Amino acid sequence: MFNNIPPITRNIIIINIVVYVITNFFLYALGNFQLYSILSAYYPFSPFFKSWQIITSMFMHAPLGDGSGLMHIFFNMFMLYNFSFLENILGGKRYLILYFLSGIGAYVIFNAWEFVQVEIFARELESLGFNIYEYFSNTNQILKGSQESIATQKELIEKIIKIISTPLVGASGAIFGVLAAFATIYPNTKLMILFVPFPIKAKHLLIFSIVISLFLGYRGNDSGTAHLAHVGGALVGFLLAKIWRKHLYRFN
Repeated sequence: MFNNIPPITRNIIIINIVVYVITNFFLYALGNFQLYSILSAYYPFSPFFKSWQIITSMFMHAPLGDGSGLMHIFFNMFMLYNFSFLENILGGKRYLILYFLSGIGAYVIFNAWEFVQVEIFARELESLGFNIYEYFSNTNQILKGSQESIATQKELIEKIIKIISTPLVGASGAIFGVLAAFATIYPNTKLMILFVPFPIKAKHLLIFSIVISLFLGYRGNDSGTAHLAHVGGALVGFLLAKIWRKHLYRFN
């Protein structure tokens, strides 16, 4: 069965699984989180950010002990497997472009919203007499004001620190791009989804997924899932498929 998967998709699945095994071996067998930190993608203005993380994060999943554990990589790889025939339709080169550009789009959209959040928190802190940027520049910043004001400042500082120190594991964003591309090219194809007892048209599944992701991302869901990264990946997949669909038969 595995040999029947088109080569690009097969290699992407293999890389994802190998990276997952190695990173979790370092994390649990050696007690070393460093590899997860190196390969996951941080906020672009974080001191932990490295440029290569935008690419390596596309092969990263939640660690074994992080709630979703194995289910995260299982569902992602299962989705890739089910839509692998899209590689034969688009061709290997375009499929590879789809995967990587969707992953980049996921990173950009997710961190654009994170940037907005950081700026909102920074302005609130500034109104309370605290400059977060000088704080990060090692300038002495003292919390001033009433106890209530100081408590608010501490809470806002913690929110900003959480944003810049929490890595993004971005495989889902790239895979959402694949889903969006399929739904754009074949919108009326009916799909059977795990735990759903009836078929759903691809376009309806995509719309539902985007609406839920937007809602949870805007609400600030604390599940650890980067919902807006899904939206970014899907947006890129949709745009690429709209462009390519006009010339689909010429590709083949």
